[in-house]
Amino acid sequence: MLRTINFMGVRNIAFGVTVLLTVLALFSWFHKGLNYGLDFTGGTLIELTYEKPADVTLVRGELVKAGYHEAIVQSFGATTDLLVRMPGEDPQLGHQVAEALQKVGGDNPASVKRVEFVGPQVGEELRDQGGLGMLMALVGIMIYLAFRFQWKFGVGAIVSLIHDVIVTVGILAYFQITFDLTVLAAVLAIIGYSLNDTIVVFDRVRENFRVLRKASLIENINISTTQTLLRTMATSISTLLAIAALMIFGGDNLWGFSLALFIGVLAGTYSSIYIANVVLIWLNLSSEDLIPPASTGKEVDDRP
Repeated sequence: MLRTINFMGVRNIAFGVTVLLTVLALFSWFHKGLNYGLDFTGGTLIELTYEKPADVTLVRGELVKAGYHEAIVQSFGATTDLLVRMPGEDPQLGHQVAEALQKVGGDNPASVKRVEFVGPQVGEELRDQGGLGMLMALVGIMIYLAFRFQWKFGVGAIVSLIHDVIVTVGILAYFQITFDLTVLAAVLAIIGYSLNDTIVVFDRVRENFRVLRKASLIENINISTTQTLLRTMATSISTLLAIAALMIFGGDNLWGFSLALFIGVLAGTYSSIYIANVVLIWLNLSSEDLIPPASTGKEVDDRP
């Protein structure tokens, strides 16, 4: 039998770590701000293809010589494909950049596959809708948990999810990782992953209230967390390995997405143990919150 680990014995230390991480993340978020990508700020995207493998550094240098100092050049799929992102509100900017690159192509000329322009109003609308979608997801989760379990579980899950989002976005803001639609999708995926991890622990806590009638809430949480620990570790480690492979081999386009997922999975695993469970202790969850009142019908005689 697996020895019960006293997770809640260090909950005060974990609470201090949680507060410190959250404060630092919020400070970074509001002090530095998010480095919004062209999806949100507006700008031009140009996809180029070359006859031979393209040198990203060389192309970036050619753009600087042409006067486009803010251009972002990334590999895109094959080694012969490049993606150029540039801020600006001129719809013709993409064609001008493409022409400049075609003129200096030399023995490896570039051909333009597509040019897209995103206006600042569209970017602002995408940003607002993304934030609204995240809030609606959190509200829906709390309503679901309130009906599926009990409202105290809903509060614990929401506090845990908010922590995961704040820490993830705060780290991205600190390192000024480009925040675009793919990173926003990663943040929404983090909410789903962390919620799943939290519900597994909550479900075991609820079951153990019926089995461990004499155990205190803290004992119940320690036993429940220990019982689900192997499942949590197996899921988290396998997910992190897959994300690490994506970070290494996914290229620049998926770097922000995979980094956000990596941070979020770590934060979600931590918060499902030391935030969601601690909130249950603060709210003084008891068996009376989960077990329906005794029936007023005829009592069963248990005597032999």
